[in-house]
Formats: sequence, C-alpha cells, structure tokens
Amino acid sequence: MSSEVLAPRSDPTAAPEQGLSVAPSAGLATAGYRSAKYHPGEWMANNAATLQRAFSDRLAAERIQRASRALSAEVEAGTLSAQSRGTRLLGARLQDLHSRRSELERGVERLAAETELLLGLKRRLEKALLTTDIPLAIATDNLGCRERRFGPDLVKDQVEEELLKEVELIRNVQALLKKTLDQAVNQIRLNREAKQTLELDWSNKHEAYNLDDHCGRYNNMSTNTQHYPSSAKVHNQLCDEEAWLKFTEVNLAEAERQCESSASLRSLCERVLQETAEDLQAQSAAVDQRFSQRCLELSQAKNQLELQLSQVLQQIGVQERNISFLQQTIFDKEAPLRVAQSRLHYRAQRPNMELCRDQPQISDTYSGLCWTVFMRELWINQQAAN
Repeated sequence: MSSEVLAPRSDPTAAPEQGLSVAPSAGLATAGYRSAKYHPGEWMANNAATLQRAFSDRLAAERIQRASRALSAEVEAGTLSAQSRGTRLLGARLQDLHSRRSELERGVERLAAETELLLGLKRRLEKALLTTDIPLAIATDNLGCRERRFGPDLVKDQVEEELLKEVELIRNVQALLKKTLDQAVNQIRLNREAKQTLELDWSNKHEAYNLDDHCGRYNNMSTNTQHYPSSAKVHNQLCDEEAWLKFTEVNLAEAERQCESSASLRSLCERVLQETAEDLQAQSAAVDQRFSQRCLELSQAKNQLELQLSQVLQQIGVQERNISFLQQTIFDKEAPLRVAQSRLHYRAQRPNMELCRDQPQISDTYSGLCWTVFMRELWINQQAAN
C-alpha cells in the first residue's frame, strides 16, 4: 500500500467550474482521512455500477416517456370526448330549457287572458250589484206608500204580495251576486299567484338558458376562461333532473287547474248574470201586471161608487121630498083626528041613557082609531125616511 493520500472523487456529471485549475497539491488538504488509494477493481466495479445505474435510469426514463405520451394521448382523447359530450349535453339541456320556457310562456299568457276575462266579469258583477239598489229602493218605497192607505183600502192584496216577493228576490240576488263576486276575486288572486309562480320559474329558466348558452360557446381556444378550483364541488342546493322536471310540471299543472277553475267560474258568472236578470225582469213584469190589474179594479170600483153616489144623492133628494110630503100629510090629518077625538070627548059627556053606543059613536070611534093608526104609520115612515 502506498502512503500517498488520494484526492476526493469528483462527480463525473458535474460541469467543471470555470476559471478553476486543479493544483498538484490539491489533495494535501485531505491528508489524514485515507491512507491508501482505491484498488483498480474497486474503480471498475464503481464504474460498472455507475454505468448500470445510468442504463437503468435511461430505461426508466424511456418507460416514463412512453407512459407519459400514452397518458397524454389518453387524457387528450378523454378530454375531447368529455368536452364534446358536455357540449352535446348542454345543447340537449338548452333544448329542454327552451321547451319548458315555451310551455311556461303559454301558461303565463293563458293565465293572463283568463285573469283579464275574470276582471271583466268582476266589473259586470259589481255593476249588476249596484243596479239592484234602485229596484230595491222602488219596491221598498212602494210598500211604504201602500202602508199609508186608509180604512178598508189597507188590504194585503196581490200587489203587496208581488212587491214582497220582489224585495225578497232582489235581496237573494244581491246575496248571490256578492258570493259570486267574492269567488271571482278569490279566483283572480289564485290566478295571479299561479302566474307569478310561472313567471318566476320562467325567469329562472331564462337565466339558466343564457348561462348554459354562454357555457356552450366555450372551447379550448376561448380566451375568457379561468381556473375555478372549487367549481367542481357538489353544492347542497342542487337538485336532480327528476326533481327539476317535477317542479315545472307541478307549476304547469297548478296553472292548468287554475285556468280550468277560472273557465268554470266564468261560465257560472255568465249563468248567474243571465238568470238573475231574467228573474228580476219577470218579477218586475209580474208587479207591473198586478199594479195594472189593481188600478183597473180601483178604477172600476171608483166608477161604481161615483154611480152609486149620484143615485144616492138623487134618492136623498127624493127622500127629502118624501119626508116633506109625509110631514105635510101628518099635519093635514091632524084636523080630522082632532074632530073625531073632540066628538068622542063631548059625546062622552051625554047624560044617563043618552050615553049609548049608537052609530055616530061607533063611526067616530072607528074614525079615531083609523086616524091614529094612519098617523102612527105616517110617523114611522117619516122616521124611516129620516
């Protein structure tokens, strides 16, 4: 073994430092660390190991390069496929959104049309309800005026019965119109709520359509794309496609149900307006007929009373003349009665046997009785005439 000190081995792959030279005494600094040089066999083994490691590293690098190229090609193909599939799905999604948005637009338009028709019927119901106040006031005033009749004319006739029927009918019509009006107001509120729900759904789908359309225009050459690392996370508020479809279907079904209810209510309102108008007109005609009939009866009764009045006045004049005649007759018959009574009185003073019931006595007695009876009958006739 030589006593010379070996210099430390340098890395063969390291680049030599510029401007540095190796001095013959460079190994003097390592004196004392190794007392012997490397053996040629060690050098060869070390060189062989280095070559083997280099060869292995080169093979590993080639394998990594082939795997990288394969992975790159696979990733490229997968990326293009995924991107193409995503674009295709976005296109299908846009079609679904457009279809749903069109259905929502039709639903909104139909609800708006139904609401306008109901608003028109609501105005007609309010006007019909206001017009019933005048017939009710007239019928009530007629009943009040007829209560001021006197004596036997204060009778519950057919006119009063028809007026009471008209008042009851008008109040029932008013109650029916108010109930129908409340139903119309409530249906208008339901239509507007359903319309607002459809409009909100339509607005969301319109915004989603714009966003999906904007996303569908992105490609690898787009310059306005950025990295959003957290965008791939699943959000808690996301729903599945079935729930998305069901949500819109429920909204459309509710809108359809409100449209059908609105159409049914419009038919009901039309029937109510027509039937109530016909009933009021029929009852008004019945009242007019009863008034005409009652006026005719009153006119006939008035004519009969006037005729009877003229006849009674004529009879009063005749009776007054008859009373005057009876008074004169009674006055004229008092003298013969006085004569007969005076004869009987003085002949009753005859003395003794002269006081006999002779023919003059009988004649005067009969005459007195007859005149008394005649005077009594004349007095009775006079009292009856008075």
